[in-house]
Amino acid sequence: MGHPTWDGLLELFIFLTLSFICRNKLFFSPILKRSPDKTKAWGTKTEHLLRIDDHEFTMRPGFGGPAVPVGVDVQVESLDAISEVDMDFTMTLYLRHYWKDERLSFRSNTNQSLTFDSRLVKKIWVPDMFFVHSKKSFTHDTTTDNVMLRVYPDGKVLYSLRVTVTAMCSMDLSRFPLDTQTCSLEIESYAYTDDDLMLYWKEGNRSLNIDERISLSQFLIREFHTTTKLAFYSSTGWYNRLYINFTLRRHIFFFLLQTYFPATLMVMLSWVSFWIDRRAVPARVPLGITTVLTMSTIITGVNASMPRVSYIKAVDIYLWVSFVFVFLSVIEYAAVNYLSTLQERKERKLRERLPCTCGMAHPGMMSASYSEVDANTTGNYGMPEENGVKRERILVQLAMENDQVTGHVGSSAYSNVWIDTHAIDKYSRVIFPGSYILFNIIYWSIYS
Repeated sequence: MGHPTWDGLLELFIFLTLSFICRNKLFFSPILKRSPDKTKAWGTKTEHLLRIDDHEFTMRPGFGGPAVPVGVDVQVESLDAISEVDMDFTMTLYLRHYWKDERLSFRSNTNQSLTFDSRLVKKIWVPDMFFVHSKKSFTHDTTTDNVMLRVYPDGKVLYSLRVTVTAMCSMDLSRFPLDTQTCSLEIESYAYTDDDLMLYWKEGNRSLNIDERISLSQFLIREFHTTTKLAFYSSTGWYNRLYINFTLRRHIFFFLLQTYFPATLMVMLSWVSFWIDRRAVPARVPLGITTVLTMSTIITGVNASMPRVSYIKAVDIYLWVSFVFVFLSVIEYAAVNYLSTLQERKERKLRERLPCTCGMAHPGMMSASYSEVDANTTGNYGMPEENGVKRERILVQLAMENDQVTGHVGSSAYSNVWIDTHAIDKYSRVIFPGSYILFNIIYWSIYS
């Protein structure tokens, strides 16, 4: 094996030198250098501009001094479901806060504000607002958190977020469905009393803006307005509370079609039985039972969609009075049928007591009347109708004439006991509709 030449040693030296340079990125560093993270650089630059690390943001602005004023304005985007069963409503809104924090002031030659998203909100102080009497609420996060923070050079801050909240609304349903409901969405600081934080509407009623496209299926929105009150808690003290009040008037047309008109028609249908012959039992009894069962179904259907309140609602009064009218029409026919049965028995006894008519002074009249008596027909003895009512007193007249011939005493007393069962139906045709019309006049004058 020969000794290495000077050329081989030179090539080995050059190879080792190049390897050393490549490993230490002295020659290829411009090509392999990674591009800087602009996000981290911007975040660091922003925090340096606002001096985030120089202040303690766990405390409110001006800690130890007077209360920091926080103005609020709201834009209602939508008013969603309003439930009588759950006694609540759902609202989507843009909630905006305005305050001044000198710790966030910065130098700016153009006097322009800086706008940030939710990432900076977690590093500074913001008002701790919550919704009183809310059942559930959330901040929208599609496609990112719907939160905006805008900081001005003098330290003024605008904090806005989009929220959907479901809150309680205590409804008085005593006039349902002719009712007007007033609900409130209440905003309050959770930790800071009025000594530390003063909540106020930034521009009074003008702080509340409503989307003109908002509409509800069952309600007409009559009014939106704002109020401010103080709330006291025995354990913690006094707090400023902001109210968003809105008044809703229920649309009545839906309930007219679904409840009032069917109930009224059932009552009117029950009156048809007054024009049906009282001897047509298969016609009058099923008609009365059908109307009663239909009214029961309507009442059950209305109450199934309502909360179980302990007081009487306006719709309950109307439905139950209608039910009573339908029920009384059935009772009316029962009374007519019962009185007709009593009359048949008395007339049957009277016929049995009548003597033979062979020797009477007026055989022509008696043969024209009594000969056509049908024992199975109630009160119809061949006489024509007078004003739509069959005359049913021929037997009494015969008995009285028999007194003149035979001298029989006591048959005239039966004429005072006689009852015209047709008159009950005749009077019912007037009394029932008249009473129901009067009830409707009183009802709608009170609740309209």
